[in-house]
Amino acid sequence: MGVIKKKIATRGTEGGVKYVCDVCSGDITSTVRIRCGHPACHDYDLCVPCFSNGESSKDHDPSSHPYSVIEQHSIPIYAEDWGADEELMLLEGAETYGLGSWADIADHIGGYRTKDEVKKHYEDIYVDSPNFPLPEKASPHDRSLLDAISRDEFQARKKRRIEQRKEAAKTAPPATPKQKPTASVPACHEVAGYMPGRMEFETEYFNEAEEGVQHMQFDPGDGMNPRTEDLDPEVELKLAVMDIYNSRLTARANRKKVIFEHNLLEYRKNTALDKKRTKEERDLVNKAKPFARMMPRQDFEQFCAGLVYEYNLRQAITQLQDWRQMGLGDFKRGEKYEAEKLQRAQKVQTMPAVDRLAMARSNKPTPPVDQPSAAAALVAPELPIRLNPAGPNFNDRALTNGHAVNGTASPSATPNKPKYTIPPLPNVQPLRFENENASDLHLLTKEEQQLCSAIRIYPKPYLVMKELLLKEAMKQGGGMKKKTARDICKIDVNKCGRIFDFFVHAGWLAKA
Repeated sequence: MGVIKKKIATRGTEGGVKYVCDVCSGDITSTVRIRCGHPACHDYDLCVPCFSNGESSKDHDPSSHPYSVIEQHSIPIYAEDWGADEELMLLEGAETYGLGSWADIADHIGGYRTKDEVKKHYEDIYVDSPNFPLPEKASPHDRSLLDAISRDEFQARKKRRIEQRKEAAKTAPPATPKQKPTASVPACHEVAGYMPGRMEFETEYFNEAEEGVQHMQFDPGDGMNPRTEDLDPEVELKLAVMDIYNSRLTARANRKKVIFEHNLLEYRKNTALDKKRTKEERDLVNKAKPFARMMPRQDFEQFCAGLVYEYNLRQAITQLQDWRQMGLGDFKRGEKYEAEKLQRAQKVQTMPAVDRLAMARSNKPTPPVDQPSAAAALVAPELPIRLNPAGPNFNDRALTNGHAVNGTASPSATPNKPKYTIPPLPNVQPLRFENENASDLHLLTKEEQQLCSAIRIYPKPYLVMKELLLKEAMKQGGGMKKKTARDICKIDVNKCGRIFDFFVHAGWLAKA
């Protein structure tokens, strides 16, 4: 049997798999054919006249080999406009080319079936079937379509459909108008080395493939040894070399197909598109180019667009995380931060090295430090104590960040406060914070982070205990007993003691 798979045929043609008689080479695709069932005759088909006359070729023996009659199964079984032979070709094409290669599957089916039509039919009949993965009418006893539409009527409809689409394909304008080049030479095209008139390159893939077969000859009578009835070793070697040559030609044709389908010859247009992308996006698209051999142009463009979109999303998420670490809570402040950051970077790049050294060595006076406002006091690392003004010794208490309530300076502030060292708990390993187990770590100061690490408490429960303790301290005028703190926190005595001592040292509450 001769099987012709139009892998590089024009999309949307009659195409499909064709069967030819192995004796007279006649086309028997649309007629009844005789298939030999002997193991020695693999894919051996005969037309009805050759079979009736007893014709044979190769190792076929019509007197002793079994055979089977194969008719054209052009009858509807699952849908009114799809025959059983087309359903079989659809499944065979899906197995050969893989699901998703609808254009190749449509060429395998033939009959001017389009890729969208084949995809919709597969989804409606197989995927959306209530008996998934089987079609709805998969039962052998279901003859509703056979009783409703006869074989002759179905074949007449199929013939009319093919003729209509064939005429429409003839009159349809070409998808891309062809532009005749000035000359078929490599210098007259965008890509150097390509000759558009011959649709060949000056240096082809496996350019030396023809050297192995250029002096090969097949003389009449060569092949079979009459005494041993075995194939001549020299002919076997020649056939092996021809198989290698054909495989190289197939690889060359496949690479040309990728070049033509993805418009890689339009160098100027592709270069203009690359200039619109950033350097990172160009590197990402270049890394994805090997996948172009596995998918059509439209799918590859969607794939690259998805990769670029994912990259941009990751960049945006990283920028938002940086803003969050910087304490920027809205987009307006974030944009202002990015603009100032860019200005600083440009200023450093444009400043000469000698000027930077001169500025570092200059004895200019240090500019005065601006006094923080009330808003700055609220976001300071150590918040002020909000005591009752009517309480005793209100003006005598030292505020840890050097500012009183509402941003007024406190003369009794202690600017040089000794650093508090957190005593470690016995037999307790400090806790290491990671991104996945410390989502609120950015809300704590460095001292608070060290405290939580030493006593092995996560930031979220620590913030809850801090809020409860400060609220209770405000109710009692700023003072609190350690026993009251233990009753509120309800945790280990040693851990609660560390938290209470830290709060007292920070000035957030006083011992009652």
